[in-house]
Amino acid sequence: MIWVTNWPGSFDRRPVALAKENSMRWKTLDDMDLKDKAVLLRVDINVPVTAGIVTDATRIEKIVPTIRDILAAGGKPVLIAHFGRPKGQVVPEMSLAVTLPALEAALGQKVAFASDCIGGPAKQAVAAMQPGDVLLLENTRFHAGEEKNDPAMAASLAALGQVYVNDAFSAAHRAHASTEGIAHLMPACAGRLMAAELKALELALGDPRRPVVAVVGGAKVSTKLDLLGNLVTRVDHLVIGGGMANTFLVAKGVGVGASLAEHDMAETARGILAKADEAGCQIHLPVDIVVSREFKAGAESQVMPADACPPDAMILDAGPASVAEIGTVFETCRTLIWNGPLGAFEISPFDAATNAAAAKAAELTKAGRMISVAGGGDTVAALNQAGVAADFSYISTAGGAFLEWMEGKTLPGVAALMS
Repeated sequence: MIWVTNWPGSFDRRPVALAKENSMRWKTLDDMDLKDKAVLLRVDINVPVTAGIVTDATRIEKIVPTIRDILAAGGKPVLIAHFGRPKGQVVPEMSLAVTLPALEAALGQKVAFASDCIGGPAKQAVAAMQPGDVLLLENTRFHAGEEKNDPAMAASLAALGQVYVNDAFSAAHRAHASTEGIAHLMPACAGRLMAAELKALELALGDPRRPVVAVVGGAKVSTKLDLLGNLVTRVDHLVIGGGMANTFLVAKGVGVGASLAEHDMAETARGILAKADEAGCQIHLPVDIVVSREFKAGAESQVMPADACPPDAMILDAGPASVAEIGTVFETCRTLIWNGPLGAFEISPFDAATNAAAAKAAELTKAGRMISVAGGGDTVAALNQAGVAADFSYISTAGGAFLEWMEGKTLPGVAALMS
């Protein structure tokens, strides 16, 4: 899902033709006749639960606008969702019933519950709905056909309603019965949350204001090969941080001491550098580093040139000169895409580079000079820790779907809405 927190005013002046082109690639609720129809609404309410209580209702709260708009249009929202990984078996501890109190609190009304998502219980619950009612179906993953994208499972779901709405971008990279199969069987559109996310991503990478800068951090190059390979052909600047920056330093013949680095990926890193050069993408690696001989909070550390890491020390963050260079790049760019921290942000003082760069991005975003999109678990945590998440244009918590979008892959759940 995505949090739309700050939309720079300058982007309201995009050419009208472009705005129309983007919005017509998929239908939204406004394009559908929902009156008196059962609307099958795919949502992501796979929320954290402790001792039978939802501990973070953010995902539930984010689907409320779509549900309310369906109700306002005279439709009957039938919520479809997964919960946990029951692997095609009925696991009582993974029943979506646990989300009902949080869902009712967010909506301010009673929500009915069906003990299955297909078959008799689901059909009877839908048939009993009155105008204004909201219904939640049981965990789709209690059926093996869900993750197999079984046509019979998709057909059983489709038989319950007349319109399908997907509001679960975070599950859009999965070709499952409730995310992809069903969309081909009935009129389909994007919900408010999905539409906002798609619009944000289109502005960030599909048709961005240039120059574009991407920040990519994390531990290993090997886990982000597709991401890096796609970005160097689509952005103007690529800032590489975290442990993967060490691998690139190794590829350039720089010693990194006892730092985390994939030495066997050096040749691959050199290939990415060459591809970036051919594409006219400027890669930015640390020019100075923060090193320590201990990985713990408050550990003694030193700042030194990137090529001066002692043999027994670890690179745990980018240095102040690197942060200044990143800030200069940000100043010249109109669009930022961020995935991954610049250092070991979980432990002070090795969070300094991430915090400072994030603060700079937030400053430019608030000033209307940059649109900033960030996503990925560590990224969201780092920006929250830096206290600037609310100042970014978009924060996506979609995880795998966000990363696959950055890699340039087709997301089945989105493609199905465009067919």
